[in-house]
Amino acid sequence: MHSAQGRGRSNVRWWVAGLMWSAIAINYIDRTVLSAAAPRIQSEFHLGAVEMGVVMSAFFWSYALLQLPAGMLADRFGQKKVLGFAVFWWSLATAATGIANGFRSLVALRVALGVGEAGAYPSNAGIATRWFPREERATVAGIFDSGSKLGGAIALPLIAWMLAAFDWKLTFVLTGLLGIVWFVVWQLSFTDSPARHPRVSASELAHIERGRTAQSAADAARPDWRRLLAHRNIWAMCIGFFMINYNSYFFITWLPTYLIKARGLTVMEMGWMASLPLLASIVVEVLAGWASDRVYASGRLSLTATRKLFLVIGLLMASSIGLAAFAHSAAMAVLLLCIAKSGTTVAASQVWALPGDVAPPNAVSMVAGVQNTVSNIGGVIGPIVTGAIVGATGSFVPALVFSSVLIGIAILNYLFLLGKVEPIRFDGRPAESLVHEQRNADVSP
Repeated sequence: MHSAQGRGRSNVRWWVAGLMWSAIAINYIDRTVLSAAAPRIQSEFHLGAVEMGVVMSAFFWSYALLQLPAGMLADRFGQKKVLGFAVFWWSLATAATGIANGFRSLVALRVALGVGEAGAYPSNAGIATRWFPREERATVAGIFDSGSKLGGAIALPLIAWMLAAFDWKLTFVLTGLLGIVWFVVWQLSFTDSPARHPRVSASELAHIERGRTAQSAADAARPDWRRLLAHRNIWAMCIGFFMINYNSYFFITWLPTYLIKARGLTVMEMGWMASLPLLASIVVEVLAGWASDRVYASGRLSLTATRKLFLVIGLLMASSIGLAAFAHSAAMAVLLLCIAKSGTTVAASQVWALPGDVAPPNAVSMVAGVQNTVSNIGGVIGPIVTGAIVGATGSFVPALVFSSVLIGIAILNYLFLLGKVEPIRFDGRPAESLVHEQRNADVSP
């Protein structure tokens, strides 16, 4: 329930949400530059298709593998240090790509990019828990994750313009500078704890801390990651996000080819149509996060019922990808794909709130890292499986239907494998009790 707002309440947490959003937008812009510049790079360095494929995939080698370590570091050393270093590192890697001199240096720099970008989502999940009360977390999750859609939607036309105005090397340098500017702003305006931020008013701090588990006794509340993997809710979160990402990666890998080859669009028509699902999903994701927070804050539904309701609604929308395969016109297919992509973002607004809902107080980034590791395996496998199905059948229809079937499995997973959404219990006790027990011990004579 919302308490009455006191006079003079600051809104610094929404500035923080903006920084989180811009970090993710820059994240996706920087990882997309290579795709736009690939033809020129391939020509200049005389790279074959296989070599270029290795360069493009090298990012995911480090990105997927380092999600969990990045989350653990963020929990231990603070999100300010880890996210700040992550953005600074990946920005340097992006800028340095402009001085690459061949295949090996390109691969090394893409691996370095993945090392830095691995820290973004786990850190943001931890920041959301520190800076926002429970009834605002889906909203902020929708906000920061929507940065990935805007980054993806604007990156190709923006980078195409830069490539036309400058050479590809300078384009990498200029996009890398975006993150350096962000890093400076981040260092000057963010603190890990809202209580230590000079611009956070007493009323805003009380609003943030209402309903939150105290962040003291950090060591007592931080479990070994292997114990987390034994919990059914962690499995449900990972399985569900795997299925969602399998579906989502279609929109940033195979969608242009689908629109041209299966729907007969020209390259220019494809460029506009392919951006529509991403643009639509930006608005839908933020609204879904806001709506779910309003439902929970109203007291009409429990946190568990609220999360599951919006997950199922989003996934039912996402299943429209299977209907798009049978649409009679390209326009109807794109409309259904807009609904499908928007559905994945409705689910994502809940997916990125779940780590803060279920993790012990100082293990939120670690849980987010575990979840994102598995989800990115789905993202890597998805384009390969889609390509294999299309190659074997000569049609996108079975590939899109298969994606829809996986969404059905995700619905069942969230309905039945995901249990009560509450902090994970150890030895039969909730994580909060361990924290409070430690706090009582600290003040005992």
